[in-house]
Amino acid sequence: MRARGFTFVELLVTIAILALLAGMAWPIGQLASKRTREADLRYALREIRRGIDAYKEAAESGHVKTEQGASGYPPDLQTLVEGVEDAQDPKAEKKIYFMRRIPRDPLFPDPSAPPAGTWGLRSYASPPDAPAAGEDVFDVYSLSQAEGLNGVPYREW
Repeated sequence: MRARGFTFVELLVTIAILALLAGMAWPIGQLASKRTREADLRYALREIRRGIDAYKEAAESGHVKTEQGASGYPPDLQTLVEGVEDAQDPKAEKKIYFMRRIPRDPLFPDPSAPPAGTWGLRSYASPPDAPAAGEDVFDVYSLSQAEGLNGVPYREW
């Protein structure tokens, strides 16, 4: 009478096949995770840039007070969230808000950093090939040194 069950060799073959399949699935999972972070980065950059552009448009239309000779861009990212008083409101009670919140850079390594501190800032006066912070915020960029799936460094997105 033969005993029922699996032999040791059958169990080893099964484990080897499962390990092979898991090893093939791991890189696919990492790729999907990187694509998700890149999509989050694109979305965050788009939202912040929309807020900056809306502020500039409001400054050009006279809704935001600007000093003579100023660029018309916000002084910092927090201004987009906190809002500014509408210069065309006669009672000076109305505020204009450009963003609900500042999104975090999904590639920034420190989760305890404030969202506004996770971005690199470029002022209007800085050259395009060497972005630097200044008295206003003309653009934002990721501080990550990594390269995207498309071969372009995240700093240049």
